[in-house]
Amino acid sequence: MTPTVLIPGLACTAELFAPQTPALWTHGSVTVASTLEGETIAAMASAILRDAPPRFALGGLSMGGYVALEIMRQAPDRIVKLALLDTAARPDTADQSTQRRALVARAEAGELEAVLRQIAPNLLHPDHRDDRTLIEAQVRMGLAVGPAGFARQQTAIIGRIDSRPHLAEIRVPTLVLVGDRDLLTPPDRSQEMAAAIPGARLVVIPDCGHASTLEQPEAVNRALIDWISA
Repeated sequence: MTPTVLIPGLACTAELFAPQTPALWTHGSVTVASTLEGETIAAMASAILRDAPPRFALGGLSMGGYVALEIMRQAPDRIVKLALLDTAARPDTADQSTQRRALVARAEAGELEAVLRQIAPNLLHPDHRDDRTLIEAQVRMGLAVGPAGFARQQTAIIGRIDSRPHLAEIRVPTLVLVGDRDLLTPPDRSQEMAAAIPGARLVVIPDCGHASTLEQPEAVNRALIDWISA
């Protein structure tokens, strides 16, 4: 049985993968990695590798996908399968970095909850933006990460490298999954990755935004079980 390590996104905790953990557990142990250590994506990856099993299946959502791609560069021989959920290989644009710095400034000024409540609806499909359960889950996770963690993660994201030149080097079975209405990392970013990674499988989840694991857990679980059991 293959152990799986899942990496959550920006301002997220293990709750992001709460629906997936029991579904994957029958195929091997499941660990949700902490992203609270490290000032850069590379440092986060090193910290996760330090505590991870010798060989494992790896999945990451959004920022977790950025870290997963870095892990593939640092320790490709330790990864047996890769899942990239609602993420992208491209670096930030200048406008994105500017927006991130503005959110960090507000969070550090004591407005983290307001920032999270502003961000949360944009993570969801238009039909789900009034879903209080999904909104409160995002806010709860972000408050657990805290303003310092939020700032550190945003800074790491701003500084990440362009992963596109490295995608063709991935040689493990890879799932690329995205919500059909993901505004943060749109489907064309996933199509780009899937086309560049040899043999990758692309899954587009209907009626879903960026927070796919919580928005459409059953559909995501089906894709992940197909991935881990193949």
